[in-house]
Amino acid sequence: MIKYILKRLWHSGILAIVMSLIVFFGLYVVGDPVEMLSDDEFTEQDKIDLAIELGLDKPLYEQYFTYTGGMLQGDFGTSFVYNRPVLDLIMERLPATLEISLLAMVIGLGIGIPLGIFCGIKNNSRASKIISFFTTVGYSTPNFWQAIILIMVFAVFLQWLPASGRGLTNSMFGIEWAWLSLNGLQHMALPAINLAIYKICMQQRLAKSGTQEILYQEYMTFARAKGITRNRIIRRHLLRNILIPIVTITGLEVGGLIAFSTVTETIFSWPGIGKLLLDSIHMIDRPVVVAYLILITLMFVFINFVVDVMYAFLDPRIRHQK
Repeated sequence: MIKYILKRLWHSGILAIVMSLIVFFGLYVVGDPVEMLSDDEFTEQDKIDLAIELGLDKPLYEQYFTYTGGMLQGDFGTSFVYNRPVLDLIMERLPATLEISLLAMVIGLGIGIPLGIFCGIKNNSRASKIISFFTTVGYSTPNFWQAIILIMVFAVFLQWLPASGRGLTNSMFGIEWAWLSLNGLQHMALPAINLAIYKICMQQRLAKSGTQEILYQEYMTFARAKGITRNRIIRRHLLRNILIPIVTITGLEVGGLIAFSTVTETIFSWPGIGKLLLDSIHMIDRPVVVAYLILITLMFVFINFVVDVMYAFLDPRIRHQK
């Protein structure tokens, strides 16, 4: 097992280096921050001085090594626009994104897996067909359209929930959290539900297909023949065996929720890192965009590593094959 973990660590390190190169060089050839930050009163010399101040006068490879050296020390640069350390900006916005992302994942797992198991066991029932129809629709519907419908129904017509903002927050360990207040939870509801709809549908499909595949395996038939109760069969045999693909996909989806919640955060004016990214792209704030993408890349690499290790624990054949 140790050999397997070390091998996965080596692969993860190589992947992180390659992705950092792609992100850095890909973004640093797009746009000109000097032109974005300068105004009509800037002379050519002023622009040259600004480029020197920002470190943009150096060769690209030298900028990369300087940036990487600082990153290894926890310095991701200073924002061109906000004139603040980039890491501070991201960490300031990260709790807001984590709140709705983790709540959406909990909703997706808590609803999607039981629905999938039910539909897999009762595959030919009317209820199963209705659930499968709605999950197919939810899986295929664009995220932004779902958000608009949620706002129209729950914020405009019914006026049950607020449509934008984060609401009141309370501090815990020096970090502001919306879920610690009732008003904050009300503001979290719509963006979290919007993110959760796709997760519910995906988990339902995964659990349903896994249930149908496993339900008629020989060991399941043998367990039923022994007179083991249905609930025990589901808990001890069915659920454990459908967890392997669910764990794999869920691990990646956690990263996806955090990384790609930009549309939801923009529509609901949720002050998370997704909205920060869009604002930074609009203003060509390169340090923020590069730091965001590199951190997200590292997060995905780490999640992939954890998923691989968990996969090997759930199925010992994996670690012996690789």
